[in-house]
Amino acid sequence: MDKLKISITQAESFIDKNEIETLQKEIYFQNIALEQKQGKGSEFLGWHHLPSTISKELLEDIKNTAETIRKKAKLFVVIGIGGSYLGARAVIEALSNPFHAYQESENPKIIYAGQNLSEDYLHNLLALLDNQDYALTVISKSGTTTEPAVAFRLLKQHLENKYGEAEAAERIIAITDESKGALRTLANQKGYKTYVVPDDVGGRFSVLTPVGLLPIAIAGFDIDALVDGARKMESLCTSSSSPDVNPAAKYAIIRNALLRKGFDIEILINFSPTLMYFTEWWKQLYGESEGKEHKGIFPAGANFTTDLHSMGQYIQEGRRVIFETLISVKSANYKVQIPDDNQDLDGLNYLKGKNIEYVNQMAELGTTLAHIDGGVPNIKIEIERIDEFNLGQMIYFFELACAYSGYLLKVNPFDQPGVEAYKKNMFALLGKPGFEKETEAIRKRV
Repeated sequence: MDKLKISITQAESFIDKNEIETLQKEIYFQNIALEQKQGKGSEFLGWHHLPSTISKELLEDIKNTAETIRKKAKLFVVIGIGGSYLGARAVIEALSNPFHAYQESENPKIIYAGQNLSEDYLHNLLALLDNQDYALTVISKSGTTTEPAVAFRLLKQHLENKYGEAEAAERIIAITDESKGALRTLANQKGYKTYVVPDDVGGRFSVLTPVGLLPIAIAGFDIDALVDGARKMESLCTSSSSPDVNPAAKYAIIRNALLRKGFDIEILINFSPTLMYFTEWWKQLYGESEGKEHKGIFPAGANFTTDLHSMGQYIQEGRRVIFETLISVKSANYKVQIPDDNQDLDGLNYLKGKNIEYVNQMAELGTTLAHIDGGVPNIKIEIERIDEFNLGQMIYFFELACAYSGYLLKVNPFDQPGVEAYKKNMFALLGKPGFEKETEAIRKRV
């Protein structure tokens, strides 16, 4: 099993060595703060040694539940928002055939709800489920977060009307708090199968808990290998804070050094379209963790070569506040060669016999060199291939680097106070009980 590699050679010329040395010293102390739980948000460090502490019993229980669901359902609905669904979706989409929606499979198709408040989306979902055998999981510590709570109320009623209350209860899995909250109360009343969201693991760090592992297992993927990859990265990174050993420390150092030079927008890029939702998970992880007190690097994403024909011009010649982090995949899982053509009207015979991935890799290298020449620093993260083990490595790598980066910025990387602002306004506008004063005030503004 090859380990994840990180290269910063295409970024070093943009920063001072003294800056890197200063950040290396800071990382040493931030690593101690994490290990000894002395930093901000230390009550949410359950993810830090999670891979090495996941029990075989839990993994077996999840796999057994997945097997039960496969016998019942053709569709499996994951109800959650933010970290409650993005981590699972990142892995599932990365590992799935891009055309899986059009193929028959022994595994349920995974679909999503509770990640928006679109009436049309929910109408179309309910219409689909009218004619399909399905089951669902609802993921919420409290059970009262508006978007998933609305979706669950609708789908619970739909399931009970379709199958009856007793059978519906066999098709609902609640992933929630161990002992408190509205969803825990309902699960106990109805007898749902349940898994626990650990109190000390925030949503965006929860992909290696049942929050992510259950949907991934139901989709038919190897959660043992996913956890093994994360364990390998945990072992590597927690053995030393030195960037020569610890790739997460190296990444955190270089991106913060670039920030101090004015590069405050990071674009995570890939040349593998199945990684699109991995980028979405990464955007939440870093945006919600760092964007506080008017600080932080703005996380963006692009899928190349597709977005080179839309965003490529700006990246090449726009404002010089951007740096790129490239997820480079060394080997494709399949081989497709470019054929010979007698007429050669498209002028592609110079590529005959070449694998598509070779052309893709040359596009990757050419893009990197062009952007470097255009003043865009580049960090390269290389994995051998897209599979469960390598995705597990990347998940833990990015989580730990995110914690380091938040501490370097001197913010709490594990809270999200700004997320509450829109909720308070929405509740006031909807006239939620307990928000009467806020309702009166906000209606004067609109």
